[in-house]
Amino acid sequence: MEKNFIIAGFGGQGVLLAGEVLATAFMLAGKKVTWYPSYGAEMRGGTVNCEVVASDEEVSAVNKIDTDYVIALNQASFDRFLKKIKTGGHMIANSTLVKEIKNRADINYLFAPITKLAEELGNVKMANILAVGVLAKASKMVSMEHLMQALDTVLPPHRKNLLPLNIKALKIGYEYDLLPA
Repeated sequence: MEKNFIIAGFGGQGVLLAGEVLATAFMLAGKKVTWYPSYGAEMRGGTVNCEVVASDEEVSAVNKIDTDYVIALNQASFDRFLKKIKTGGHMIANSTLVKEIKNRADINYLFAPITKLAEELGNVKMANILAVGVLAKASKMVSMEHLMQALDTVLPPHRKNLLPLNIKALKIGYEYDLLPA
């Protein structure tokens, strides 16, 4: 079964890294995957998003009309991608930076204080990987083992010292109590 994921935020939040980790985890799980980044010329501070499509069979396309899951790390991303979620799909929103508003009754909302949790961990830059942990638990589509392997694969050599902290962030996100909002 093919599933589509969008991770969105502003430049500097590690959106593309989060997407690459998710895509790599799906590949390690034996799925067919496409990862499609999109960002403005302004980079840091500008809008950034990526799309990951995972399937048991060949991926049909990227840049789909609608999506199954959105991670919105900021308000602008929440506002922009809310309309792209399929009926029955999921909006995972960073409630530290996103107002807890439910404009659609046909989707599932999961609000988690992702930035706040990353700050409590000691590094706000871990919010992206923490959000992937929340997504992993909510979707039940990718294992923690594959995500940890993906982190080890994707992190460049000069960032390998951050692997333990990234794994801790992933676990915090996964263990966060996801009662639907």
